[in-house]
Amino acid sequence: MARYLHLLKYDSPPLAAAVIDRHRREPGADVTVVRLDGATSAPAGLAVQTVGTDLDWAQLLELIFASDHVVTW
Repeated sequence: MARYLHLLKYDSPPLAAAVIDRHRREPGADVTVVRLDGATSAPAGLAVQTVGTDLDWAQLLELIFASDHVVTW
């Protein structure tokens, strides 16, 4: 099972949503999306966490090390 962590910045390209959706559709994939400072949009249909509200920086670091793939947009 692949664990994907997608980090969305304020200037994330529209392509991010398509790639996140593709990863979400992989059998057995675990996809986590985190909005960094200033990010306002996120793909619909996924639980999205926000640094500063849902996570602190230490928790984000734990997610990074627990993931197989980390993609920063």
